[in-house]
Amino acid sequence: MIKTLGKSILTLFGIGYSKYAPGTVASFITCLTYFILGESDFSLHKNKIFISFFLIIIFIYSIIIIDKFYKKNDAREIVIDEFMGQSIPLIAFLFRPENFIPNCCYQSVIEIPSVIWILFAFILFRFFDIVKPYPINLIDEKIKNGFGVMFDDVVAGIFTTLILYIVFGLWY
Repeated sequence: MIKTLGKSILTLFGIGYSKYAPGTVASFITCLTYFILGESDFSLHKNKIFISFFLIIIFIYSIIIIDKFYKKNDAREIVIDEFMGQSIPLIAFLFRPENFIPNCCYQSVIEIPSVIWILFAFILFRFFDIVKPYPINLIDEKIKNGFGVMFDDVVAGIFTTLILYIVFGLWY
């Protein structure tokens, strides 16, 4: 049962078995989920600390399950790493500094719509995950275990977040 649950989580309940670009599909589903939850009564804004802890637990659990059950560590069907990496900029939207601007100018600026942030987060994350610029490429090449599988996408998510903060910080 633990093996079945573990594989279900690692494949995002079967998304990883998609014939076409399972990583992109997983990232898209992650974005869609965050958008729907952000607009629902559950409200991610009210539960951002809970969600952050949930992601940390999933991160640790995924590393353990990858190391325990997968001989080929970065198997194509493992897409929990895309979920984790894509979640970082989406959660960062909830923790962003208030509109990136001084209080004196706050009244005249429209807040960044979440759909724009999510769209740019999706595009940038997929770029960093596919191209794997330095140091993501080193992590991908050198760390051949569950931590490496997860961590290269976490760094791609951090890069995405930094770019989004810079772009929207300069824009607004």
